[in-house]
Amino acid sequence: MSLCGSFLSDEQFLCSICLDVFTNPSSTPCGHSFCMACISRYWDGSKVYQCPLCKKTFQKRPDLQINRTLREITDQFRSMTAEGNEKRGGRGGGGGGGGREGGIADDLIDELKKKLPRPPLQLSPTMPCETQGVSILTTPVTTSLASSVPNDSPIAALTNPSGPFPPPMPPYSKGRRRFTMSGAATSSTARQLPVCEIHHRGLVIYCRTDRVCICPECETGDHHDHDTVTLEAEWMETKDQLSVSEQEVQEMIRRRIRKIEEIKLSATELELVVERETAGSVCLFSDLVSAIERSQAELMEVMEMSRRAAMHQADAMIRQLELEVEELRRRESALVELAQSDDYMHCIKTFPILSSPPPAKDWSGVSVNCELGTGTIYRSLAAVVERFQEELLKIADTGFPASVLAPSPVRYQPRMRRVEEYAVDVTLDGNTAHPRLILSEDLKSVRCGDRHQALPDNPERFDRVVCATGREAISSGRHYWEVEVGGKTDWDLGVARQSINRKGKIEVTPSNGYWFLSLRDRKKYAFRSEPSTDVHLNLRPQKIGIFVDFEKGQVSFYNVDAKLHIYTFNDTFSECIFPFFSPCTNKSGKNDAPLVITPVNWTE
Repeated sequence: MSLCGSFLSDEQFLCSICLDVFTNPSSTPCGHSFCMACISRYWDGSKVYQCPLCKKTFQKRPDLQINRTLREITDQFRSMTAEGNEKRGGRGGGGGGGGREGGIADDLIDELKKKLPRPPLQLSPTMPCETQGVSILTTPVTTSLASSVPNDSPIAALTNPSGPFPPPMPPYSKGRRRFTMSGAATSSTARQLPVCEIHHRGLVIYCRTDRVCICPECETGDHHDHDTVTLEAEWMETKDQLSVSEQEVQEMIRRRIRKIEEIKLSATELELVVERETAGSVCLFSDLVSAIERSQAELMEVMEMSRRAAMHQADAMIRQLELEVEELRRRESALVELAQSDDYMHCIKTFPILSSPPPAKDWSGVSVNCELGTGTIYRSLAAVVERFQEELLKIADTGFPASVLAPSPVRYQPRMRRVEEYAVDVTLDGNTAHPRLILSEDLKSVRCGDRHQALPDNPERFDRVVCATGREAISSGRHYWEVEVGGKTDWDLGVARQSINRKGKIEVTPSNGYWFLSLRDRKKYAFRSEPSTDVHLNLRPQKIGIFVDFEKGQVSFYNVDAKLHIYTFNDTFSECIFPFFSPCTNKSGKNDAPLVITPVNWTE
């Protein structure tokens, strides 16, 4: 139903909660009006009190009073509406009496003049569409009423005698917002408000405990003991954290930009290091190659001269010996003739002369000189190689000097402590040794015998693999020891976890608690990784150094004599580990040499 379509609409006298004419209307502090019973039920059981229209939040529940002026106008509107319906019903819809057709009766206009105050009217052209036609007749009544009255209506003349209103907004016949106990149902032009799928009320509360948006009924039900606030309050608190988060992100960006610059600088420095290393290594090895080539040429020359001298000596001795042989043969022939002669007197006189030895050289101590005279050249070359090795070790520790190329901006880190500085005294644990293993009295060496010894079968003793562990447990820090392996064809060295399996067949892998280096058949080196990793060593090590960094989970192996790093395991140690030794079987005496734990000689 509509009263006076060109003037006031009956919907402007309706409560936006129950959609009926106001009954005991009351106004909230924000200026919107509702039925006293409707707004009371809307707030019952809620911890947060909001206006259903503008969503303004009140810290405590407002103490509402009935808007008497609005109630009187509403009552007169209700009675006039009923009377107008009766007249139109009796007159066939025609207009008459003191009012105009389709308009408000004159007596109602007179009454409105008496009831409505007349403060200066201020209309905002940017007033949200959703507030017009809903908050009408709230305090002040004149402003609300005038905002929805046509310019040429009597009410417009009453409420704004100074001039016509701006063009009114379209009446809310279909786009009007409706607010029920579940919240607001927005119009097509308003922002959509999420609604609870269970209670069909607006999600206006945030539960900090469960981090979800809920409606008032959810708060009183499943979230009654949770930490809840309004969405607006949560957003304001979150908004305060935005600047902090933004600063943190900016700082992360700055750190990464600095890291990019640092990496670029490192890459540039690396190029310079490569150039210097290349030039230095070319010079170093060129000098060595030149020295070797010179020594080789000298060796060839000396050996050729020695060969020629020896051949000349041999030829001279052969000629002299041949002459002597020729003389002896003549004497031999004379003796034969003398023996066949019948001239006894001639034989007696001649025999003493023929029987006496001819003048000859004693050849018993004479031989060809086989000394080539190359020892001096070899010793000279050995000195060159020794100096070359010293230079290599120096370069390995400090790098090539900057004078090899132009000065480099590369910053060198201080020299780390050498592994020898972490030397520890390691001894063998006889209680873990396989029965075939023979340990020295000082527990510093171990080799494999031919038969089993009568030893107690301890739980910690290996009964199938010929190996043993050290007595010193490693549970923290850094440790280093050296083992002599020269002369052996097979061995295993490294560390093992305390809880390893010691009985029967053993799978020697890091996952089973073994980290060690192996030698097989004199030249096949391998690390027992998963799978096993073969290692090609140009220099066969005579002594192996083992370095353990427990905190970093590293086990490293070194060629002690050549001072070269061979390999490093990287793992995580969850329990104590022990030094591990296996001389392997003696292979019928071919691998009879022992493994010997030697003292560590450390020099700067």
